[in-house]
Amino acid sequence: MRVLFRLNGEEIALDAPPDRRVVDLLREDLRLTGTKESCGAGDCGACTILVDGESRLSCLMLAAQLQGRSITTIEGLARPEGLHPVQSAFVEHGAVQCGFCIPGMVLASVDLLKRNPAPSRTEIRMGIAGNLCRCTGYKKIVDGVEAAAGDGSREGPR
Repeated sequence: MRVLFRLNGEEIALDAPPDRRVVDLLREDLRLTGTKESCGAGDCGACTILVDGESRLSCLMLAAQLQGRSITTIEGLARPEGLHPVQSAFVEHGAVQCGFCIPGMVLASVDLLKRNPAPSRTEIRMGIAGNLCRCTGYKKIVDGVEAAAGDGSREGPR
C-alpha cells in the first residue's frame, strides 16, 4: 500500500504493507532510531510519537493508520534555534540518564503541556504515567516538565 503522511514537517510517500507496525517502519525503513521499542505491547511508552500533535504508541499502530496524518518523532522536535524547551529542561534538570525512555518521555510531556500548560506535579506524574523509566526515579523528569511549563513548551512541535 502507498502511504502518504507528513513526518517531522516533510511530506512522505512510501510503500509499506498496511499491517507493518509504525515503530518498525520508523526505525528500520526510515532509520529514525530515536523511537525505541522496549515492550512491543503498549506498556512502556518508549515508542511514543506524536500523531497530529497527540502522543501515541507506535508499537500499537499500523502503517495504514499513518495515511494523511502528521507525525513527529524525537528527531523532528528540535527547532532551528536549538532544542525544544522540554528537551532543554530535561537536560538542565538531569532527567536524562541512560536515554532509552527519554524520547518517548519528552514527546509525552510535550503533549501534556500542550493540553495543560501549567500542570501540578501530580498532573505531570499522571501525564507521563504511561512511560516507564528504570534510571531516574521520575523526580528529575517531573522537575524538567515543571520547568518546561514556563518556557514555551506548549507551542508543541514545529
